[in-house]
Amino acid sequence: MAQVTYSRLSCLMRINVNKSSALWNLPEIKPASALGVQFIRFQRSVDSKVLQERQKQQMARGLPKQKPITGVKQVVVVASGKGGVGKSTTAVNLALGLMANDPSKTVGLLDADVYGPSIPKLMNLTGNPELTDSNRMLPLTNYGIPCMSMGFLVEDVAPIVWRGLMVMSAIDRLLRQVEWGSLDYLVIDMPPGTGDVQLSISQNIPVAGAVIVSTPQDIALLDARRGAEMFKKVHVPVLGLVQNMSVFQCPKCNHQTHIFGSDGARQLADTLGVKLLGDIPLHMNIREMSDRGQPVVISCPSSPEAEAYKKVASAVVQRLEEVNT
Repeated sequence: MAQVTYSRLSCLMRINVNKSSALWNLPEIKPASALGVQFIRFQRSVDSKVLQERQKQQMARGLPKQKPITGVKQVVVVASGKGGVGKSTTAVNLALGLMANDPSKTVGLLDADVYGPSIPKLMNLTGNPELTDSNRMLPLTNYGIPCMSMGFLVEDVAPIVWRGLMVMSAIDRLLRQVEWGSLDYLVIDMPPGTGDVQLSISQNIPVAGAVIVSTPQDIALLDARRGAEMFKKVHVPVLGLVQNMSVFQCPKCNHQTHIFGSDGARQLADTLGVKLLGDIPLHMNIREMSDRGQPVVISCPSSPEAEAYKKVASAVVQRLEEVNT
């Protein structure tokens, strides 16, 4: 089988963009009298609702049609408004937690953070994906989880200097040109923010629900709220919030300190009317195992940290059942 490299992917993604614009040429209205002006205003008032409905229909026709990913039953996106809140670590341990809670389920992991892929490091995977006879990429697998990431296609330290259209083309290929097989869940690690990638994924594939990750810190909660509001606008169910780095417990005296504040995500969840899926502690074990490519759900399955992730996974499954009924 052939292997996919950065240069080969770049060649595959040469796209031509046809820009089109529609100009509304409205005739200039020059009423002959004040009575004519009043009549026009009245007519516009009467027709305003009809015009708004037509505009909605035109916008709907312009949106891409959602097409399911072949073989994938449910897609769960893990997002955050801000980087550095532990989103990728949460996504990895959520995927592993889903499988640990129910070994009969098959789970995949997609790294949609093109500019800063973390999944290869967190899942201890290296190398280029092979191609099938139909030119589809085969995911790299570890711990029973098939994974796909832009990090498999570039060198470890190579920057990805692409404009938006190239990124969108890459996302489309990561979604459509991967041989996932049969999956019960595909967990997508989204890039931080509320930009093109989030909109493209939300509008092109049916997403079962979104998990928002945040620390209890006020500045992180502001961006987490923006992320939750974005998914609501594109009609993606918000399954709930995960409060990461919620508390630090001293390993010597067991004293607990809320370094980033306490219950900020819980309060935001109440404000948004969504569920708090769980609290993940700020623990050195999580950081050390992640750096080694050995997530705590796998390396320390009986630890309190692993149990916290598995509790989040159970809450996600419960919310998916509620959303689908």
